[in-house]
Amino acid sequence: MAPTVVDRTRLQQLVERERMLHLQRHPRCHAAFLAADHLFGRVPMTWMSKWSGSFPMYLQGARGSEVTCIDGHTHIDFALGDTGAMSGHSPEATAAAVHQRVGVDGGITTMLPTTQAEEVAAELSRRFGLPLWSFTLSATDANRWAIRLARLVTGRPKILVFAYCYHGSVDETFAVPGPDGVAVSRPGNVAPPVALHETTRVVEFNDLDALARELAHGDVAAVLTEPALTNIGIVAPEAGFLDGVRKLCDETGTLLMIDETHTISVGPGGATQAWGLRPDIFIIGKSIGGGIPSGAYGITQEVATRVTALAESGEADIVDVGGVGGTLAGNALSTAAMHATLTKVFTDEAFTRMIALCDDYAAGVRAAIDAHALPWSLVQLGARAEYRFTSPAPRTGSESAAAADDLLDEFAHLYLSNRGILITPFHNMALMGPDTTAQQVAEHTRVFEQMCADLIG
Repeated sequence: MAPTVVDRTRLQQLVERERMLHLQRHPRCHAAFLAADHLFGRVPMTWMSKWSGSFPMYLQGARGSEVTCIDGHTHIDFALGDTGAMSGHSPEATAAAVHQRVGVDGGITTMLPTTQAEEVAAELSRRFGLPLWSFTLSATDANRWAIRLARLVTGRPKILVFAYCYHGSVDETFAVPGPDGVAVSRPGNVAPPVALHETTRVVEFNDLDALARELAHGDVAAVLTEPALTNIGIVAPEAGFLDGVRKLCDETGTLLMIDETHTISVGPGGATQAWGLRPDIFIIGKSIGGGIPSGAYGITQEVATRVTALAESGEADIVDVGGVGGTLAGNALSTAAMHATLTKVFTDEAFTRMIALCDDYAAGVRAAIDAHALPWSLVQLGARAEYRFTSPAPRTGSESAAAADDLLDEFAHLYLSNRGILITPFHNMALMGPDTTAQQVAEHTRVFEQMCADLIG
């Protein structure tokens, strides 16, 4: 069967219909947006304007795998805070731990450690393998400090990333290869402090030859990567790629930094445990606090020994002026939330169930795509799945970026949300949480198939 060609005129008409329906269904949300005169962009954070329909829904409440807006509509939530609420909204164990810390024990942040900090670090070691940990309030914070540690212990100035990677708002990571392969700023990057080639080398994901060429310069402190790209669609690693990355790092004296803030969806220990990866530095954030701002980085004993030696020599101050921060990192509330979420919510059993549900979700999406001969693809990463409006699935970040279709994105997001289903506003990602049900997955399959049929006409 020949691939279906989407009629762009019909698509535009459908988007306009769905925009009007969004407005009709959400008069209170629209009024709240128009009244937000003191918020830059009328939203608390400018990325919230990414919700389709020209204004976002406003939160009334959320529980488990559902979100209710101030217009009273309850939606099945497959966005789950773009992984920040992967544990589900207000999981019982995390909520109880937060209540205990805030309301019973008292002391949200005191600049004093709690005994739970060691327990959380031990659990992170069990899952991801690295022996020593430190806490932040986000994965962005963890990446920033870990990059500085990598530069410290190697004496090298640059990091290497893959095009269209995502590591939070870290300046060095918004790079793509220019015409000559030298790093240039990604389109739209806001006021980088220096030209990207001064801090960064960049190659395409799944390209070991390019990686070898760039590491041969001998000025890269660390390769910073996700096991799979996740914020430009899911771009999966090809067979042997991650092993090749590790090998090239070893051969060139380069540290390997793995950021699993999104790819923890692969399993209880993320892709690092499931795929046998061996990072020198490990970064995690978002989900591990059950919605309470939390982040952490782990390091090997070898890295720790080298940092300690430089600190003892007076070359590096890692307890004060060296840029360690901030004051709220490792606070008692975040630590309590991480402890409860990791030990009582993100269990092995929960991941087994979440991944099985995602298998069903992916099967339903693929069946609808195939039934309507749409030239789309879906990639699954454990409990996470995402479709892209191209086929076959992109193998690099640049290929995935080139496949972007803003109008189709808006249509899909509005069509689903107007019928009670949320996916991540930045892209077409769906995540299964501990409270996601088979009935919710089946409802998505039904609405997605209906959407495809409506699009074809």
